[in-house]
Amino acid sequence: MKKNFISLENYTEEDIARLIELTAQLKERKVHESGRLTGKVVGLVFQKPSNRTRVSFQVGVWQLGGNCMYLAPDEISLGVRESIHDVAKTLSRYLNCIVARTFTHKDILELAKHATIPVINGLSDLHHPCQALTDLFSIKEKLGDLKGLTLAYVGDGNNVCNSLLVGAAKTGLHMKVATPKGYEPNSKVVNLAKSIAKATGSKIVLTRSPQDAVKDANVIYADTWVSMGQEEETKKRLKDFEQFQVNSDLVKRAKKDYIFMHCLPAHRGQEVTADVIDGKHSIIFDQAENRLHTQKAILISLLGS
Repeated sequence: MKKNFISLENYTEEDIARLIELTAQLKERKVHESGRLTGKVVGLVFQKPSNRTRVSFQVGVWQLGGNCMYLAPDEISLGVRESIHDVAKTLSRYLNCIVARTFTHKDILELAKHATIPVINGLSDLHHPCQALTDLFSIKEKLGDLKGLTLAYVGDGNNVCNSLLVGAAKTGLHMKVATPKGYEPNSKVVNLAKSIAKATGSKIVLTRSPQDAVKDANVIYADTWVSMGQEEETKKRLKDFEQFQVNSDLVKRAKKDYIFMHCLPAHRGQEVTADVIDGKHSIIFDQAENRLHTQKAILISLLGS
């Protein structure tokens, strides 16, 4: 059993496959979920506001029979009002699990280092593993497999992109990432993904061309160009990314039965046009729903009986 869920780096291909299978069973109600977390309390320690992460975790914990407590940014002031060390030690005496949503990945790592209970990374600047695991499940659910398929990621090489690179490499999914210069995914993560890919047969490609990335892709993935905490860069980012919009012309290069994905929130008319995100190939709301089922699988793997 894993102690924490910080990054997919620490999970094997078999671990990921088991979580995906458990997610499918939970979604199809093939396993009994009520009571799996009876008597357990999960705390959501968030430095950033949230819609899908907060609601899906709260609902998931309740559906599993546990209790969930939301600790807003001004209630904890992680690392400001009180050191992360002391927060981790204190919450470990009250809770059974911490889901943390932080600005910096080092805060997640420090929480995990000092906590004596499982810590789940609900989002950091480096990784978003809950989203990536959900995305892998969603692709398999819609297309039947992962190995040998191609995911084209167009836009900012952010935390979602980083986690998808690791997840793709682990599962044999090919991934092509198109970003403007200066917005590439983390170089250490890219090198790790390429190293893992050698064993799984995955192909990891970085390019400046959205057209090349999307050519014959099974999946097209977009994300916001301006993430939380980057608002001051909005004007520059909109200019830098203007050639990286996913629109009706770009998607013509993909497979005819491609699926479109976006982790939300989305900005129609920026990273993606309305006709694509609201079109027949889009699975964005199935993808959003799957956060609930995937995170229940993670919680059961860490806490369930």
